[in-house]
Amino acid sequence: MEGKEETLGFNKRRAEGRDKSDKPKALQLKSRKLNPVNTICYVQILGTGMDTQDTSPSVLLFFDKQRFIFNAGEGLQRFCTEHKIKLSKIDHIFLTRVCSETAGGLPGLLLTLAGIGEGMSVNIWGPSDLNYLVDAMRSFIPNAAMVHAHSFGVSVNGDGTMLSSSQFGKFQDPITIIDDEVVRISSILLNPSYSNGSMLKPGDIAVIYACELPEIKGKFDPVKAAALGLKPGPKYRQLQLGNSVMSDRLNIKVHSSDVLGPSSPGPIILLVDCPTKFHMTELLSAELLNCYYRDSDHQPKENTKTVNCVIHLGPAIVTKSADYQKWMKRFGTAQHIMAGHEIRNMEIPILKSSARISSQLNYLCPQLFPARGCWSSQQTNELSWESNELCVDSSSTLCESIQAENLLKFHLRPYSQLGLDRSAIPYSLNHEEVIAHLISEIPEIADVSKNVNRFHQSSAEVKLSKSEKDDNCIMVEEPWLSASSSVNSVHMEKQGRDSSEEDNPCLTGRWNDNLKDEHDIPACLENISREDMEIVLLGTGSSQPSKYRNVSSIFVNLFSRGSLLLDCGEGTLGQLKRRFGIKGADDAVKCLKCIWISHIHADHHTGLARILALRCQLLKDIPHKPLLVIGPRPLKRFLDAYSKLEDLDMQFLDCRHTLEASMDDFHGSLDSRGQFPENSDRGSEAENIASCRVVSSLFAPHTKMQSYWKRPGSPVDTAVALPVLMRLKELLSEAGLEFLYSVPVVHCPQAFGVVLKAAERPNSLGKPIPGWKLVYSGDTRPCQALINASRDATLLIHEATFEDTMEDEAIARNHSTTKEAVGVGTSAGAYRIVLTHFSQRYPKIPVFNEADMQRTCIAFDLMTVNLADLPMLPKFLPYLKVLFRNEMVDDESDDVHESFIY
Repeated sequence: MEGKEETLGFNKRRAEGRDKSDKPKALQLKSRKLNPVNTICYVQILGTGMDTQDTSPSVLLFFDKQRFIFNAGEGLQRFCTEHKIKLSKIDHIFLTRVCSETAGGLPGLLLTLAGIGEGMSVNIWGPSDLNYLVDAMRSFIPNAAMVHAHSFGVSVNGDGTMLSSSQFGKFQDPITIIDDEVVRISSILLNPSYSNGSMLKPGDIAVIYACELPEIKGKFDPVKAAALGLKPGPKYRQLQLGNSVMSDRLNIKVHSSDVLGPSSPGPIILLVDCPTKFHMTELLSAELLNCYYRDSDHQPKENTKTVNCVIHLGPAIVTKSADYQKWMKRFGTAQHIMAGHEIRNMEIPILKSSARISSQLNYLCPQLFPARGCWSSQQTNELSWESNELCVDSSSTLCESIQAENLLKFHLRPYSQLGLDRSAIPYSLNHEEVIAHLISEIPEIADVSKNVNRFHQSSAEVKLSKSEKDDNCIMVEEPWLSASSSVNSVHMEKQGRDSSEEDNPCLTGRWNDNLKDEHDIPACLENISREDMEIVLLGTGSSQPSKYRNVSSIFVNLFSRGSLLLDCGEGTLGQLKRRFGIKGADDAVKCLKCIWISHIHADHHTGLARILALRCQLLKDIPHKPLLVIGPRPLKRFLDAYSKLEDLDMQFLDCRHTLEASMDDFHGSLDSRGQFPENSDRGSEAENIASCRVVSSLFAPHTKMQSYWKRPGSPVDTAVALPVLMRLKELLSEAGLEFLYSVPVVHCPQAFGVVLKAAERPNSLGKPIPGWKLVYSGDTRPCQALINASRDATLLIHEATFEDTMEDEAIARNHSTTKEAVGVGTSAGAYRIVLTHFSQRYPKIPVFNEADMQRTCIAFDLMTVNLADLPMLPKFLPYLKVLFRNEMVDDESDDVHESFIY
């Protein structure tokens, strides 16, 4: 690849947005034959967010032939894969509110369904706010995937005024959504009542869903049927279904009531989402609920319906209040399930497959794979105490209820099983059990772990320096070497001999048998501190979340100087909480300096709204500035549209304004104080930035693809860019970074990589040490622009979607193979390479050729790479092969479908 000035083979039509596979499909709703006599029906808690508290749990209403899901927060798709819930069986999705907490997983789910077979779609139901979400998703989801979205109730304008009612009529009317022979689902809307007179805004409406099954027919009496002249056969079935038939022997019509015993009312389930205390006023006074109360004075007894189960989705601060508990008692003997966030669920991981691998990797190398934050019992106890402090009501006022658990069921049919079923609740999983099972399967892993961990016991810092007395000797103090072994290593290096006589490095810990000369360790790592920079790979899979890998996101931790996110796929917040714990993740979100997004494909940005909305909530009472989001221009359309639904509190900067040439022009226009001269023409400067030359040679001149880099923005866009660029300059200075610039790459229109360069720092003698350089490829084919940008990078994080034998597939989809990704880093002289963005056909570990991996490591979710650990990073690879030696094949390929766009 060295010396080539053109991109390797790639799909030009896909890069220009004209590829056939990117065209919208004519998606059709699935058509199912209803089964009015369902033999099995239940509701089940799908515990998304239970362990991380980042999203609302979902609820599954299951019938023999139909599936209904209530709420689709981030992680739902991954949850369904983990627990083998077939997405293709889902017919309807209902939202109790329209916000990132309840609908964050919807975009990815729609794209996955569109990619199954010939393409599938579902009905999506929600209050009128759903229209805002649909409008926002249109910026990156083909319309065909959303044509079956239905809103109900009265629309709310941005200024809080009511607009015209939707297709379902007036706001006060009962809203029946589905009414067939299987189930009747209706909704009751809750508006908040603000005491300060605040107006209703989009996203405020909450929904109660009532699911009523048909009455249960009485038992069929064959004796009565025979007496009425009926012969055994198909007519018996018709009578059981409630139909009338003619007698076989008598000239009479036989009705179902003639041969069936007394009917019983059908079971009823209520799903109640009361998200704030401001919604309680309307909840407590809702007349549409009178028919469900056992103590109602407004309904004749014969019109009162018996509710069997109420699932409460609101937070504990609402549901444990005295008024709410008193309201719960009005349902008589109904079973109450509290499905809001419960702290005790944090200790039980919802995604056990991922948690199991994280535990195994932590046992093998805790330095690269720290313990999961959500398993901290101390943190759980602290949060439990805070939760109890918020709920001050005495226990004597509480209505009898149970706490929801993952996969808890409440059976509705058969009637003989009516009630709770805990048989599907997963068993608890702890680190000790995982490791005991691992050692029983791979006994030698215990010795491997001891040797790996021995290398990390000496020092918390890595100090790399050159000896002033002996230029041929490298003095290395590394955390994986004891003091004596360091001395021996230096001595052996002088003599040109190995410090170990054994043949198996995995069992002897021979990590330093090939120490490099002084030129192999970058000067930027001299005296590096563990508090300088580390990256946390939050998501390392492509296309869609899987059991073992979430989609793309990289957390760049600058410690006291803040942090950045590079890409923000669905579930990024949940991964932050798995890594840092609930409080630690909240702190990380509050300290973000900026979020950079590589391109508009859903697996790289659909977690963004959830992060931004949470940050806005966490900082609402603290003086702060909007968060800077850098991304391709189409992303701004999504964020602007979504901001009508939730306050995202962000500033946007087009990646084209952060190209190296653009940034050079910007800095060149500043005076000696780093400000624009008072007499400068900012409009002219803006136009220079927007229309700057493109230095890469990705495409021939005048092609459609090149026009994306040269196309100027509107005068408003370019004028707005200047203060945002000044804000970026300020943020980079605060973070100790010299520059951030984007690099155009070859994947789809407006796809980018990114380069981060740290500022110089002095060493112990006061001499300047160059700053580290981090490069992230985004999604791309190998290209010269990225090679040029990666020259002498300290760390290159490059996508490696496909194995080497799938180069044709990589070209067709404009991705890279493992060998191609390593080749980019080798050509650029990158010190270390981390491969990521693996196809979900490689669920645990991708296929790679170890001969190509001398300076490379494979990424895993929640892997943490500190700058101080870069020298030892490639040495970890053989140990990984020991861990996964029995699992180098795909164990879930049948369940993985490519997303509609990736």
